[in-house]
Amino acid sequence: MKVGTDGVLLGAWAEVEGAQRILDIGTGSGLIALMAAQRSKADVVGIDIHVSSVEQARENVESSPYASRVHIEVCDVRSFSPDQNFDCVLSNPPYFEEDLLPPNEVRAGARHTQGLPFAECITNAHRLLCDGGSFQVILPHTAATRFIALCIEQGFSLQRSTEVHTVSHKPPRRILLHFVKTLHLQNPVQRNSITLTAADGSRSEDYKHLTQDFYL
Repeated sequence: MKVGTDGVLLGAWAEVEGAQRILDIGTGSGLIALMAAQRSKADVVGIDIHVSSVEQARENVESSPYASRVHIEVCDVRSFSPDQNFDCVLSNPPYFEEDLLPPNEVRAGARHTQGLPFAECITNAHRLLCDGGSFQVILPHTAATRFIALCIEQGFSLQRSTEVHTVSHKPPRRILLHFVKTLHLQNPVQRNSITLTAADGSRSEDYKHLTQDFYL
């Protein structure tokens, strides 16, 4: 599992500092779980249905300074039943949605059987969170409207959103979303954007600032 920009963005952007128990759904290489552990004092659980990913994530965790606080499990979130709920759930979505793919890829993607539809991911995040807990994700920008609507139906309120532009003159490719498990959020939604690449092709100052604790 490669270290992808999406995972780095969510791991650096998510509000985790005060969390005590964090869940990373679809942990892959364990990147987001490890970033959450670096930025908090929480116990972190990463789950994934792929055995090979879990094996690699466990190797990465064991090689880190956070091995005592990060636990990786082979598990489908739909059957995950921890002893305690979490106050923060993170996900760089491990699910498949046909409407996010170009038409020529839909047929091939439809054979993907290990995906997790939006509604099921949201339902299970809600089930596994404490009241007032946060659910933070990174998505394709094209999926944002639908995902937000499903979250609101489930009982989440949107607290923050950040549109992610690869370059300044193009539409956003990704969006970071921070929901709270409550129906009545008092504060207005905090909305902003970030551009990843400067005019000369280097990392932008905003991106370097966001990820400064993770890149050498």
